[in-house]
Amino acid sequence: MNTDDLGRVVVVIPTYNEAANLAWIVERVRRAQPTVDVLVVDDGSPDGTGQIADELAASDPQVRVLHRTAKGGLGAAYLHGFAVALAEGYDVIGEMDADGSHQPEQLGLLLDALHTADLVIGSRWVPGGSVVNWPRRREALSRGGNLYVRMLLGIQVKDATAGYRLFRRTTLEKIDLATVQSTGYVFQTDMAVRTLRAGLTVREVPIEFVERVRGDSKMSGAVATESLKRITAWGVRERTERLRRAVRRG
Repeated sequence: MNTDDLGRVVVVIPTYNEAANLAWIVERVRRAQPTVDVLVVDDGSPDGTGQIADELAASDPQVRVLHRTAKGGLGAAYLHGFAVALAEGYDVIGEMDADGSHQPEQLGLLLDALHTADLVIGSRWVPGGSVVNWPRRREALSRGGNLYVRMLLGIQVKDATAGYRLFRRTTLEKIDLATVQSTGYVFQTDMAVRTLRAGLTVREVPIEFVERVRGDSKMSGAVATESLKRITAWGVRERTERLRRAVRRG
C-alpha cells in the first residue's frame, strides 16, 4: 500500500540473540513495504546479532541500528527506539518481533487501519485472528491472561499483550513516554491502557501469529506468570488511585 498519506513510517525491531532471524525478517519488511524504514535495537547480543544489523544498515540506507550495552528488557528497548524515532521526525512508529511471529506481509493491514486510529494492534484474539504451532496450554494462557487484563483494567482490547503495533507520533507524544516504567512484557499492556486513558482510539486488526521456527523463545511460563503478577499489582494501584481521585472530587 502507499503510505504517503501517513507520513514517514519506521518499524522498531528489538533484538537479543536473533542472529538466525534478523536478516530474514528485515528483508521481508523491506520487500513487503519498501517505503517503511527499519530501526533495529540490539541489547548487546552475544551471538553476533548486532554485527549482522550493522551489515544490513551498511547496505541499506533505510535500515538503522541502535546498540545498547546490556539486556534491559523489551519495554526499555522499545522506549529507546521510540525516543530516537520521535527525534528523527517519524510520523508512524511500529513494533515488530524479530523472530518471524509477526509477519511483515501483514503490515499493510495495520497501516490501513491507522487511518482511523491512534494505535493499531495486530490481534490474535479478534475474529479472523489466529496462532500457528502453539500448544493448547500456551493459547489458553494467552487468552486467559488477556481476559484477566480486560476485567482488571476495564478495557475492551482483546489482545492487550500483543506486540505487533503501529503508533501515531501524536499518540506517543500524548501519553508521556518519560513516565513509562514497565520494561518487560507488561509494557505492551501498559502502552495500550495509556493510549485509551488519554482518550485516543485503539483498533485491533486480525493477524496470523506464527510461532518461531529458529532460535529460542524469550517467553516462558515463568515469564508469563511474572507478567500477570505485575499487571495485577499495577491494576490494583490504578484502581486505588482512581478511587482516591473520585473521593477527593466528591
